[in-house]
Amino acid sequence: MTYTPKSDFVAVMMERGFLADCTDYQGLDEALLQGVRPAYIGFDATAKSLHVGSLIQIMMLRWFQKTGHQPITLMGGGTTKVGDPSFRADERPLLTEAQIDDNIAGIKKVFSAYIDYDTDAPNKALMLNNAEWLDGLNYLEFLRDIGRHFSVNRMLSFESVKSRLDREQSLSFLEFNYMILQAYDFMELNRRYGCILQMGGSDQWGNIVNGIDLTRRVIDHEVYGLTSPLLTTSDGKKMGKTADGAIWLNADMRSPYEFWQFWRNTTDADVGRFLKLYTELPVAECERLGALAGSEINAAKVILANEVTTLCHGAEAAAAAEATAREVFEKGGVGDDLPTLTLSPADLGDGISIVQLIVKSGLAKSGKDAKRLIAEHGAKIDDQPLTDAGLMIDAGALASPIKLSAGKKRHALVRLDG
Repeated sequence: MTYTPKSDFVAVMMERGFLADCTDYQGLDEALLQGVRPAYIGFDATAKSLHVGSLIQIMMLRWFQKTGHQPITLMGGGTTKVGDPSFRADERPLLTEAQIDDNIAGIKKVFSAYIDYDTDAPNKALMLNNAEWLDGLNYLEFLRDIGRHFSVNRMLSFESVKSRLDREQSLSFLEFNYMILQAYDFMELNRRYGCILQMGGSDQWGNIVNGIDLTRRVIDHEVYGLTSPLLTTSDGKKMGKTADGAIWLNADMRSPYEFWQFWRNTTDADVGRFLKLYTELPVAECERLGALAGSEINAAKVILANEVTTLCHGAEAAAAAEATAREVFEKGGVGDDLPTLTLSPADLGDGISIVQLIVKSGLAKSGKDAKRLIAEHGAKIDDQPLTDAGLMIDAGALASPIKLSAGKKRHALVRLDG
């Protein structure tokens, strides 16, 4: 891509590695030079928190506001009832309205750390819910006025749908309507708020193009689409997924320490790229840190962890996480910020097995996993090898907190309440 951007936003997207594709680089660039313009990204409410896989989109909205424009975070209160089939192998489970509302309440918490909804400036961010216009649609009118603009042949050609059909996996009529609803969202946001740009991951390309086409056909307005790459780590793993589950952004679902530790454990080859995407350090500094080798790259990983955690959870949480990591890893201590399992005397009873404790503390998914961890010499108790899967822990053993470890990088405290 040799295009030289004119607007600050497109320049940042290209320079920092956010850009996978754009429907019209020059048209978008020139539109962004004409004053404050709105852009949106949609987030379906399929869980109570977003995870690290969504962080690239949140950072795009943050940069959009930092370069003088108006970000719109669109909660999918309506579309979540249908489910996005993009690159899924199966149909999403249907959620109740109460579950969706509960999930939206959880998801909203993280956005205010990145985006300013309270400023008096013209580029004050908006948080909207597409249930506002989707829930009241008259189905027959929608089919007549909107459905006639969509070619089934064209929709079947989109890779997100085609890959599912090629594997002979079911694609319900309910899901097939998702892309029409998302296209309608874009048109409605343009009509109501003058939104000129939809952004998303590259798996959303087909949905975004549909929205652009519908907006041109129905209200004859020019709008644009921009996608980011679907990130994997250098070893091919999906971004935000680990052996013990998703790296959630909400502190009540993944502690700030565990969040910090995820970034601290970044593979050497990913450090420079992640610094550009997930921090606001100057690009030259990101490249300098990413080029470090040997033990020096570990210092760059600490910077990455601190910068990303500060944005998400605040500077105090980042400092506490770093202090705990130094205590645990460099000094062999316990650390105040480790994930902690607190047991009541009733929980403990006459004693609890070490296997149960490992599972309850989140260091293993099941008793079978915990026993395997012990058998393979991957478990420790107070930094000493744990070899007896039948060990029982009673109140006396918990007179002071004990530290459990799974491998070199995952730890938890177990303490007795009172």
